[in-house]
Amino acid sequence: MAQNEQQIPKVSADMFDVVGRSENTDALSKKQVSYWKEVFYRFSHNKLAVLGLILLIIIAGFAIFAPVFSSYTYEQNVGLYNTSPSATHWFGTDDLARDIFVRAWEGARISLFIGITAAVIDLIIGVLWGSIAGLAGGRVDNIMMRIADVLTAIPYLLVVIILLVIMEPGLIPMIIALSITGWVNMARIVRSEVLKIKNQEYVLAARTLGANQWHIIKRHLIPNAMGAILVTMTMTIPSAIFTESFLSYLGLGVQAPLASWGTMASEGFKALQSAPWRLLFPAALISITIFAFNAVGDGLRDALDPKLRK
Repeated sequence: MAQNEQQIPKVSADMFDVVGRSENTDALSKKQVSYWKEVFYRFSHNKLAVLGLILLIIIAGFAIFAPVFSSYTYEQNVGLYNTSPSATHWFGTDDLARDIFVRAWEGARISLFIGITAAVIDLIIGVLWGSIAGLAGGRVDNIMMRIADVLTAIPYLLVVIILLVIMEPGLIPMIIALSITGWVNMARIVRSEVLKIKNQEYVLAARTLGANQWHIIKRHLIPNAMGAILVTMTMTIPSAIFTESFLSYLGLGVQAPLASWGTMASEGFKALQSAPWRLLFPAALISITIFAFNAVGDGLRDALDPKLRK
């Protein structure tokens, strides 16, 4: 072999490593998780939000099962008037000898039913109104949002009180009154989301392919605005529960013999000095429920948009 013959270098496997490999490069090569899995991961690592969710599950569980397994009904006279909490009557009894434990969880059914039903009605009206206004734009958008502005200008609580006075207090009138103007906030939020989404490429492509407005709303706009809708829902429900409790406390909401947390708080306040537990338990359940919904709402907001996390 000639001395000036160039030797061929030996080829090894390490010569084919990615140049500049780092932890970031390895992270990019991993399988990407879906958006909602990432949301779940962030939400599950928010301790306050998880606590709120656990509290809601416990409250819902007691509301469903506690009255079923009790030997008393919410309007049954047990013969013991204004007794303090004991092993027999965990929350005591009231001035009509009714078991407060059973009445509290029957009241949870009514308060949660009113809050969730009113929020669902707000969701349906608000999502449709906001989607149509945002997608249509122009004169249609202006007219629809001016109507919303007029409703917003009237104090919400005043509208509810006037409607309850006209329709007379009760369960269904309460839900109707809470829903008359409650959908406006949802409509504004959905409209804002639609205005950001409607000019995206996939929406324009759907229009080009001949999709009608309803198809675009159902398949593209609402699913992509779902994050804002869920957060708004978790804030709407506690607001409706508090409003119902406040109006029932004033005697404008749920009427006897039905039990709601508001009516129980009203009855308990009258016996505050002699039987404080009658006010303590419904007031505590109202506070815990509102805290739990707000914690879940804050957790969802932070999980859906990490930029909002402090």
